[in-house]
Amino acid sequence: MSARLVDLASAIRSKNAGIHRVTCDVMFDDWETYRRVRDAGVLTPESVARLYGVELEQVVAVVAHDPGRGIKITLQRARPSGDPGDPDILGCQQHAPLYDVEVPG
Repeated sequence: MSARLVDLASAIRSKNAGIHRVTCDVMFDDWETYRRVRDAGVLTPESVARLYGVELEQVVAVVAHDPGRGIKITLQRARPSGDPGDPDILGCQQHAPLYDVEVPG
């Protein structure tokens, strides 16, 4: 049975990674759930680009980190942090689109 990423992860958060990038962390409490999401292929550069409505080149990295049971996604910001018109100076509201990613069972 499929489940939403927000229901599987112990934490999903985002923050600045310098003034030109935002990083999202998806973390899990247990190995089984982490492997389920990692191996499902639902978090790839292509799927993240579609999810965020950006060009593939703006997805800097999607990295699974086995020792930490987490997946890190780094995106190029549309404008530098603090630039006039920047809607989220700290980048801490950019993780919400990940909540509804469907992970197959």
